[in-house]
Amino acid sequence: MAKDFEVPDYAITKNGSFVLADAPTQPPKGTPGKKALKKLLAERVEQLYDLQRVLYADRRYSILCVFQAMDAAGKDSTIRHVFSGVNPAGFQEFSFKRPSSEELDHDFLWRTARRLPERGHIGIFNRSYYEEVLVVRVHPELLQYQRLPGLKLPPDPSFWTRRFQAIKSHEAHLVNNGTIVLKFWLNVSKAEQKQRFLDRLDTPRKNWKFEPGDVRERGHWDDYMVAYEDAINATATRAAPWFAIPADDKPYMRFVVADTMVKTLQGLDLQYPDVPDADRAEFAELRQQLLDE
Repeated sequence: MAKDFEVPDYAITKNGSFVLADAPTQPPKGTPGKKALKKLLAERVEQLYDLQRVLYADRRYSILCVFQAMDAAGKDSTIRHVFSGVNPAGFQEFSFKRPSSEELDHDFLWRTARRLPERGHIGIFNRSYYEEVLVVRVHPELLQYQRLPGLKLPPDPSFWTRRFQAIKSHEAHLVNNGTIVLKFWLNVSKAEQKQRFLDRLDTPRKNWKFEPGDVRERGHWDDYMVAYEDAINATATRAAPWFAIPADDKPYMRFVVADTMVKTLQGLDLQYPDVPDADRAEFAELRQQLLDE
């Protein structure tokens, strides 16, 4: 077993308390090296497997993990590594790209609401309804495709305030009905993003990951940082917290996400269901029938 260490508290649970400039993109001093972090991640993956089994049997809760980040922050690889050991029967992941014409004909929460995890399941949103206050805020011209009545472009600040409130109400409703909402912002630095883009261009087997549009979006970095800070501050609650995870070091980032998952599930007091006495008596009879065959 690898030696554990104390993970800083990256949770943001209070509106208005988050200052993006103060959020680290690197692990703290004293963090174990890559090899040790991989061992610790493997231990958390094993714990997560055991906890997921009880979650599935308990059937009182579902877990919704929302992943948001700038391009090349490592959302896909983090999801792949952290959830590599879970039972697919109780796990689902959805990646939300550009809205379809059907999705645009509904409110902005509709397409994700259709994909919420069932009780006993872990659900992953790789991007989410938060795109509507991030990408769409940086590019408000996209709102024209939603055909909202009375909308003027660019929208006034109250438009985004109403969307934040809709998101908070939506998440409060989910929590009140047994969904644990965990929102992970993978905080990659602009310098590290540049290196990862160059790596995708310079490594043939990674060329497929590169999208020219990613570099164009990088030109809006400052606007995105403002949008992230506002969105996190407006929607962080104790019931549906954000976690601002340093993302410049991928092994550390993956371990912290896995550690957060394990601690969350451990805090739910999950139990295998009790079997009624009448059923136990029947079990004893059926067991004897099997032995007598």
